[in-house]
Amino acid sequence: MTPAQRSRGIFFALALAVLVSALASVYAKHKSRKLFVELQALVAERDRLEMDWGRLQIEQSTQSSPARVERLARERLAMRTPTPDDVELVAR
Repeated sequence: MTPAQRSRGIFFALALAVLVSALASVYAKHKSRKLFVELQALVAERDRLEMDWGRLQIEQSTQSSPARVERLARERLAMRTPTPDDVELVAR
């Protein structure tokens, strides 16, 4: 192998290495951007779900308030507070 052929072989090997490195760099950047877009979508969904969770917690506390439960018991179920005559003590 002559020195010129050897130099040409090294040149092509280095050129191929640079090309492969450039393609790998482009692929990594593309993958990074794609994952970043996915991350942003997931963060937006998380924020929306956290807002829904907060609203549901407020609604639950409102629906289960003792005053509301008592009002519904009186209105819908015709319940009332027992009079002292209605109360019986059971001893064991």
